[in-house]
Amino acid sequence: MNLILMGPPGAGKGTQAERLIEYYNIPHISTGDMFRAAIKAQTPLGMKAKEYMDAGALVPDEVTIGIVADRLAQDDCKNGFLLDGFPRTAAQADALAKILSDLNMSLDGVLNIEVPDDILLERLTGRRVCKKCGATFHLVFNPPKEQNVCDKCGGELFQRSDDTLETAKNRLKVYNQQTEPLIAYYSKQGLLKRIRGDQEIEQVFQSILDVLE
Repeated sequence: MNLILMGPPGAGKGTQAERLIEYYNIPHISTGDMFRAAIKAQTPLGMKAKEYMDAGALVPDEVTIGIVADRLAQDDCKNGFLLDGFPRTAAQADALAKILSDLNMSLDGVLNIEVPDDILLERLTGRRVCKKCGATFHLVFNPPKEQNVCDKCGGELFQRSDDTLETAKNRLKVYNQQTEPLIAYYSKQGLLKRIRGDQEIEQVFQSILDVLE
């Protein structure tokens, strides 16, 4: 099964990715993991990516695309893969189509986990982290027994700066602007599978299996 996984921050992509790779026995390929692996292996493209990352710059498309091509050509992708975080633009989607064509592969589906913004904001802003031990809680889904106190070590809980309402709204706005063209791109090809992400975790997973099988 050759899949792309899409969804806004807070949609629960990580949770569903874990289930999918286990169910289909395929590798989970995220851009971050690919960059780290290429840098660790000191491949020419990996070293090029490191230069940009060390400088705090975005890795340009030609480097990212080269790393994706190298990764998809590896043996563990022969029976399928789950791509996460790539492509991010229509140009990258074109490049991916060429890579897959060169490897005699094709996509089986592009999963887009959709969740209303108000629910995403509740998920994104509800996280609290312990200053002492780093344990994570959620005001709605996994609240601490005592307000602002860590269950594990008694440390003080705080809200990370990237979990504030303003930051969360901005993250969603950027995501929506970035991915709108991709949603149109894959819809046109009949590959887009829309998944309701505002259900229980197991229901979301079952919805994914239903559209794929």
